[in-house]
Parts: sequence; C-alpha cells; structure tokens
Amino acid sequence: MQGGDSMAMLNSVLPFFLMGGIFYFMLWRPQKKEQQKRRDLLNSLKVGDEIITIGGIYGKITAISEKRVKVEVAEGVEIEMARNAVSGHQDPAKNA
Repeated sequence: MQGGDSMAMLNSVLPFFLMGGIFYFMLWRPQKKEQQKRRDLLNSLKVGDEIITIGGIYGKITAISEKRVKVEVAEGVEIEMARNAVSGHQDPAKNA
C-alpha cells in the first residue's frame, strides 16, 4: 500500500466517523440524560408530593407502589394511575 492509497482510504472513512460523532453528541447523549432525569423523578416520588400528570391533572400523591400512584385531585376524590403517568412536580410559587 502506498501513501496515496492510505490517504484516500482515510478520506473515505473519515466522514463516517464524523457522522458517528455528531450522532452521539446531538442525539444519543442528550436522550440518555433526559431518560436518567425522568428515572430520577419517578424514583424520588413520595406520599405528599404535589404533581402534574402527563394529561395535565394536578394533584397530591396519597399512596404509592412500584407501578401505581394514587393521586388526590380534589377533596375526597382520588384517582389511581400508572406511576409513569407522572410528568413532574408542581411548583407552589408558580401555581399561587
């Protein structure tokens, strides 16, 4: 193999490595961070937390299990839903 052949091979393979690097830093890595953040949120839920569901329902957690959550949405009204349906915590300062 001569010097010109190896340079041509490098020039033909280099774009694939660049595309792989771009894919990693633009798509895969941010998605993994977002998944970890969501997993941390779901693992940190506890009774008494004020939450928002994916459907936009605001409530307070009254009971929690591995797969399900009971949420009080009004005085004396509780609904049971999948734990994965929790979108995030309520911010009391913003809801006042």
